[in-house]
Amino acid sequence: MGDSAWVSTSMPYLTPREQGQPDAWGAEAAARGGKGSQRIVQAGEVPAQDEVAALLGLPVGETVVVRRRIIQFAGEPCELTDTYYPADVARGTPLARRGKIPGGAVTLLAELGHIGRRVREDVTARLPSAQECDVLQLAPDAPVLTLNRVTLDDRDRPIQVDMMVMPAHSQRLRYEMRIG
Repeated sequence: MGDSAWVSTSMPYLTPREQGQPDAWGAEAAARGGKGSQRIVQAGEVPAQDEVAALLGLPVGETVVVRRRIIQFAGEPCELTDTYYPADVARGTPLARRGKIPGGAVTLLAELGHIGRRVREDVTARLPSAQECDVLQLAPDAPVLTLNRVTLDDRDRPIQVDMMVMPAHSQRLRYEMRIG
């Protein structure tokens, strides 16, 4: 994935999968001719830090469920993703455990009655932290992109927050919108 030709779109990651379909990352990586995988490094309940609390519309310190993952392409780390859920949405579900979720988290959320209807994404660039350099195998002066995505249900309630960090040199994000 070393070239900048990788183009990622958000829509497959926001749409529940049909039964038997691979998760969105597996399908995207396969279309690129490789194998996509992820290593779940933490799953469970944590207190919401400032930014997460603000994005989920919760008080700082309120319990949320997090899934911290290292996303890999052909066995190499290419992205860090932390996904947060309100505790009343994810507590006691596979989202709060380290196991793989067939079809992905968005599919499970839909099965639980939580369907995303609107999404907001913010993309920024910055230099990586020492930990990000280590995990993503980056030089300290290699910029990263951060993408924070909030998925809201039909009542405009945040049901999922994704906070992603990826090497800027290997990413191009594509946004397509219907007008009117």
